[in-house]
Amino acid sequence: MRMVRLGRNGPNVSGMGLGCMGMSGGYGPADDAESIATIHAALEGGITILDTGDFYGSGHNEMLIREALKGGKRERAFIAVKFGAMRGPDLKFLGDDGRP
Repeated sequence: MRMVRLGRNGPNVSGMGLGCMGMSGGYGPADDAESIATIHAALEGGITILDTGDFYGSGHNEMLIREALKGGKRERAFIAVKFGAMRGPDLKFLGDDGRP
């Protein structure tokens, strides 16, 4: 896996990341065990960036990543988190929340 420096003085990270939205129903039903296995395979393949958002599955995605990184895997991953998208109970997009 090609590694790149994140910013001028930041850490070296993989040139590719794993987008995790689909692991929390972003594109349809998802299986937690399969999603965790996918994260493990990505880490084994040299991917170090996991992309998530607090609105992916109303927080489910962040908890899923937490489970996947247990047992010493956390040190191998950089977690990119987006925030500010508001969703209703039905997960439909309601707008942005840019408040501090």
